[in-house]
Amino acid sequence: MKKLILSFFMVVISTAGLSVINVQAQTDSSAKAIPEAKQSVTQHTVTVDGEEIEYTATAGTMILKNNKGEPVASFGYTAYSKNGVEDKSTRPLTFSYNGGPGSSSLWLHMGVMGPRRVVVDDPNSTPPAPYELTDNQYSMLDATDIVMVDPVGTGVSRAIGKAENKDFWGLSQDVRSVSNFIKTYISENNRWNSPKYLLGESYGTTRSAGIVDHLQEQGIAMNGVVLVSTVLDLRTISFGDADFTPYVVYLPTYAAVAEYHGELSHSPESLEAFIEDARQFASTEYTEALMKGEELSEARRNEIINRLSYFTGLSKDYLDKANMRVTQSEFTKQLLREKGKTVGRLDSRYKGYSLDNLSQNAIYDPQSSAISPAYTTMFLQYYHNELEFGKDMQYNISAYSLPGFEWDWSRPGSYFPTSPTTAPDLADAMVKNPNLEVLVLNGYYDLATPFMGAEYTMDHLEIPSELEENISMEYYKAGHMMYIHKPSLKKMHDDVERFIQQTGQN
Repeated sequence: MKKLILSFFMVVISTAGLSVINVQAQTDSSAKAIPEAKQSVTQHTVTVDGEEIEYTATAGTMILKNNKGEPVASFGYTAYSKNGVEDKSTRPLTFSYNGGPGSSSLWLHMGVMGPRRVVVDDPNSTPPAPYELTDNQYSMLDATDIVMVDPVGTGVSRAIGKAENKDFWGLSQDVRSVSNFIKTYISENNRWNSPKYLLGESYGTTRSAGIVDHLQEQGIAMNGVVLVSTVLDLRTISFGDADFTPYVVYLPTYAAVAEYHGELSHSPESLEAFIEDARQFASTEYTEALMKGEELSEARRNEIINRLSYFTGLSKDYLDKANMRVTQSEFTKQLLREKGKTVGRLDSRYKGYSLDNLSQNAIYDPQSSAISPAYTTMFLQYYHNELEFGKDMQYNISAYSLPGFEWDWSRPGSYFPTSPTTAPDLADAMVKNPNLEVLVLNGYYDLATPFMGAEYTMDHLEIPSELEENISMEYYKAGHMMYIHKPSLKKMHDDVERFIQQTGQN
């Protein structure tokens, strides 16, 4: 189950004390050498949304300590700070990271957050080098200072001293360690009074929900949380025999993808209206049919199959054999099977050649294959040359390259196996900080974290009705990494900038 959940988030493709890291006792003689913190500080200029911005870039590492004052991790990060700000201590500050778990932050870094951006041939496969790196006119730097965070095992972040990398690889462990980094960065850079934000993608949203609550308990209140391609409740994306929730919440995304590729038997006049029809069917008739199980009459079963075919573009025969239940991997394989193509999981606007046209499930993700080489190559060139950092260090795009990487999904106080979730953490933080605002960004063509799953989770936080107004949703005609679609990149910049402007002032 752990390996299954881990695979949902990869892109090549969050309670104890704040600074406590559980480490196995070792003798002093076996402890690893303690490195010194490193920094490379460079000066740059970029034009964002028509404004020329002079900024300072700091690429480096920060030494984190446990509550005994012992060094336990060297945390890699890249920070961008706008120059010429009269009172830096009150300028908005955003901590940003990707997911995985086990992914570095290069995707958000080079796709939307940072001042430089990788150019890809969206939604086609980007040709091999030479690639293009350009100034990012949609960077968030006009609205906020930015800190890109690489959790332990990713980037150049590693366990040090008596700690081991595996001590950081778990849902609760990750929340504590990234929270520790945030607290340390705020302290060392005198940003205590800055409006503060978290912006995470995919498993980074799972992490953010845990962190915002963890920091709240430590007296650090966030102004806002931006959830990009959201999954707080792992149950919504974990297909299995015992729970039909994922089949329900995936259906509107299947409908959007089928419409995009022209696989429907009809032509909807409006994508949004068609998706809304799919939502209504999924949450009513389809849910009722799945709940009835073997009690469902044959006539009603045929009616449901007909409607499923109407929304998904899949044949009635296929849906009958699938017993009205189609997993994400089956859908990405089946939709264009007759054309010898597989659609993307992270962004289903992408399609690629099928490796095995008889296989039941998709074997690879065409979107990941289409953009990963460009992102990896241009980030490392940028990191080493423009930021002048890390040439003598191993930068891990993913923690999967390290020995023994395995994620601990358990949480303190859980005595019975359940699907991991940090939705209660977000609810707790919102109740205790009623000024906390949440912005949820969704891609219509995201088959990794479907938008109805995010809607379902936000609708079941069980918070007071007046606090529900603190949650806003935005939608994009793109996928999991909506920022690779240029119109969505601009919209994302505008949505997040407006969010920060509205929540960063009393």
